[in-house]
Amino acid sequence: MAPTKDDDSLAGDLNEEARIEELSDEDGIPFPGRHLTKSYLPIPPWLVPSSLDLFPEDHQTATSEAYTKVQAECLPHLLGEDTQDLPLNKYRIPHLRRAQHAAFLHASLGDLPSAYIALDAARPWVFYWGFSGLTVLGESVMQYRSRLINTVRPMQNPLGGFGGGHGQTSHCAASYACVLALAMVDALEHVNRRTIWHWLGKLKQANGGFRMAENAEEDVRGAYCAFIMITVLNLPLELPPSSPARRAGLQRFDDKLGDYISTLQTWEGGIGASPPCSEAHGAYAFLALGTLAMIDAPHIIIPKYLDLPALLRWMALQQTSPEGGFAGRTNKLVDACYSQWIGGTWSLLQAALGPNAPEVQGKDLWNKAALVRYLLTCSQQPGKKGGMRDKPSTRPDGYHTTYALAGMSAAMNQYTYDAEGPVRDERGRLMAGFNWKAEGVEKKVLAGMGVEESGRVGYVHPVYVMPFDVVEGFREKFPSCGFEVEGAKSE
Repeated sequence: MAPTKDDDSLAGDLNEEARIEELSDEDGIPFPGRHLTKSYLPIPPWLVPSSLDLFPEDHQTATSEAYTKVQAECLPHLLGEDTQDLPLNKYRIPHLRRAQHAAFLHASLGDLPSAYIALDAARPWVFYWGFSGLTVLGESVMQYRSRLINTVRPMQNPLGGFGGGHGQTSHCAASYACVLALAMVDALEHVNRRTIWHWLGKLKQANGGFRMAENAEEDVRGAYCAFIMITVLNLPLELPPSSPARRAGLQRFDDKLGDYISTLQTWEGGIGASPPCSEAHGAYAFLALGTLAMIDAPHIIIPKYLDLPALLRWMALQQTSPEGGFAGRTNKLVDACYSQWIGGTWSLLQAALGPNAPEVQGKDLWNKAALVRYLLTCSQQPGKKGGMRDKPSTRPDGYHTTYALAGMSAAMNQYTYDAEGPVRDERGRLMAGFNWKAEGVEKKVLAGMGVEESGRVGYVHPVYVMPFDVVEGFREKFPSCGFEVEGAKSE
């Protein structure tokens, strides 16, 4: 029987209509906030009625009407008028449904409904999202180690890299997800480091960027995924002799990369996917900054290649009001996944300002409490199954669950860069990405977010989007590159 809209099951969560239709076609209430007569919670500044009159009523557009619908569905939850029967903490904010979200993610790692065939070319993401979300919740994923190794082994191609499924072409995104999933179960020895190094050399472009696969599109995703693999696996920075980029005079994977990323900044101040100046997007901003932060200290390399004040302004404008979450692009709707793609980027931006910048001293550059409130009141799925969703009118999935939890970690914890740490070791290994420290916000700050101590989530590394202990594990896994640069001698 086909799943219904109210079907509280994993199959129901894949209901095509529910997943594709972002907003209901039903007419909403006249304007957000006008129907609310009683607030059950103290109203924070960003939810006061004067902040809601963003457009004159006599001038509506398709965009403003979409905003109105989303605000109307979120405000009852944000103000506590409709708690969706979620259990509340002493601040009358919903508890983080830790057990239910963990159960949802564990279920995503088991037998899946037939609708998942649509993700056949993206299978590595399914287990990466499951593992990543579970670790943020403090769950162990080591019980999946053998299954994961057996699953990814056929995806690894003889000429390097991993495909999205068995027999498929190697792809940067699939390889990224496989490598990090293996890292989370301490199984990186199953990656053929030598062939993946040669394969990445084929993706390096003369302009400094990277393709996602051989003869595929070139964009900033390729650069970030490539440098994740280079630093996680401690691959040589020198390009393989067969790399086409050598014919353009490039010698190393990081050659001209900063210049390439500088071409991605748009007139708005945000970061696009590829030159020349595609639309600014929050996820691409994270990928660009994360790539630079693996090469050198953020306060040195980010201002060198990007207009930091313009980028800060654009990022700040993506935090939506009154919802408190983030939109990924200008004039778009709030979406929980950007809790990581933009919320997780603020640590990199604060580090880019430098350790002594007045903007950093005891201050946050974004509204952490607003994001936490949105995620707990609007993003959590009510009912038995758990999981987190884009917004109340959508269903939960592994993608939104993982990145909503990562964004919650960005809000509940402080991540600082050690400016005294090395950016290279004695062998030339890139070390900048390993110089981060984490600590939870003070209890009174957490209380100001409306969260009890039991609602904390784990640390998520601001560059690798992984638990800190996993990052430390792969930093020590391969102390040297393990094979000669010319490829004559294997480990």
